[in-house]
Amino acid sequence: MYLSKEKKTEIFSQYGKEQSTTDTGSAESQIALFTYRIKHLTEHVKQHRKDFVTTRSLTQLVGKRRALLDYLYRIDIERYRAIIKALGLRK
Repeated sequence: MYLSKEKKTEIFSQYGKEQSTTDTGSAESQIALFTYRIKHLTEHVKQHRKDFVTTRSLTQLVGKRRALLDYLYRIDIERYRAIIKALGLRK
């Protein structure tokens, strides 16, 4: 499996709001997890162009991440800017 329990805890501890391994509910940790999954699925879709189910799943994940980013933008602009910079989502 591409996303092991250890990898999840690493993502949560690195990008979570409280920098703890159990911080699964913060917007930052969820955005980081979605970004990791999006990168993995993007590579898969590049190799398997006709895999429409994965393409749809990828589109849904991007939408979920976009919704969380919009929420974070409305609530706290500094947290939004920090997660964008940490993940390198925008140039």
